[in-house]
Amino acid sequence: MKRRVVVTGMGALTPIGKTAPETWAAAKAGVCGIGPITLYDNSEQKAKIAGEVKDFAPENYMDKRDARKMDRFCQLAYAAAGEAFQDSGLSMEKEDAFRCGILVSSGIGGLGTIENEQMRGVQKGFDRVSPYFIPMCIPNIAGAHIAIRYGFRGMCSCPVTACASGSNATGDAFRQIRDGYMDVMLCGGAESVVTPLGIGGFTSMKALCSTNDPERASIPFDKERSGFVMGEGAGILILEELEHARARDARIYGEIVGYGASCDAYHMTAPSPDGEGAAECMKMALKDAGIAPEDVGYINAHGTSTPMNDRCETIAIKAAFGPHAKKLMVSSTKSMTGHLLGASGAVEAILSICTLKDGFVPPTIHYRVPDEECDLDIVPNQGRSADIRYAVSNSLGFGGHNASLVFKRWEE
Repeated sequence: MKRRVVVTGMGALTPIGKTAPETWAAAKAGVCGIGPITLYDNSEQKAKIAGEVKDFAPENYMDKRDARKMDRFCQLAYAAAGEAFQDSGLSMEKEDAFRCGILVSSGIGGLGTIENEQMRGVQKGFDRVSPYFIPMCIPNIAGAHIAIRYGFRGMCSCPVTACASGSNATGDAFRQIRDGYMDVMLCGGAESVVTPLGIGGFTSMKALCSTNDPERASIPFDKERSGFVMGEGAGILILEELEHARARDARIYGEIVGYGASCDAYHMTAPSPDGEGAAECMKMALKDAGIAPEDVGYINAHGTSTPMNDRCETIAIKAAFGPHAKKLMVSSTKSMTGHLLGASGAVEAILSICTLKDGFVPPTIHYRVPDEECDLDIVPNQGRSADIRYAVSNSLGFGGHNASLVFKRWEE
């Protein structure tokens, strides 16, 4: 018999909140976290807005000396992990450290550090770059720092699947517990590439939106959408085997019951036009959860606000859910946060769990112009109360990587 997996801790730093509860409260209220880029002088670039984590001071979460050895994405992960661990009430003195693992992803890693050290190398010679350069920029280092901090000695890894990374990390962690390899998993993702090269790279490939008006920039499923808005942040969850959580009288937020992963095998960056890969991914997740399409009440969509993604994801949802697709609520919280790349799946997992727990579906904000090709109930502009038992969260990444998670409202 497969073991049940529950969520007992959550931590988040996002453009709409510096904790998981703050982020959820803002998502319910439809708060927009997108605004002018302030992390660097952006005056010479075309795209001038992003979803930044405001007023983030690493020294509030870690020793200043440690902070200097971390890229910003790692600092965000470390801070969110601290919130999640404390929230869970875990005590490592009472745990078998080799049964506690970590899967913390990043789609890109320490891009800001790479940029800074490249400039230093040009100016001073490449043999004089920081000795911390390599460990600061590799994506797996966030999980390593967290393991060192909390003493988790089980498997520690870092899925890198672009925008699907956070969901793959969460789904893979779920399987580690369900299949008996681990009892506790700290999982999620972090990203911080609001940098000259990050913004420039996505601008060059025409992935970012063409407007700098925050109210018309990240507009998933709107006919006037033109691209995504870069975001940054981190989302971390503590997963536990159910009886392990019960034995220590842990607070349980919700349950993970299904996970699907697939690849389009179609194009480096574009989704498959027929949505087949994403549809099969959702079907896999539903089968894994042992539920019918009709059991699902809400989908937290990948919903990036790019013309192709939103159309293809709509096609995929219809293929996976059949006639029930028209009865589903399907919103994109990226309308508020922007696209957090490798962190998005983890943050959206937290929001999906909160949706089930509170019985409230967050909206897709700034929606104005209906698109006949995106004709699902996207919960436009205003969230709504709803009695939902199961929710799905989708992540669809560059390279054709698809990941879907199924969450269940906690019931004894």
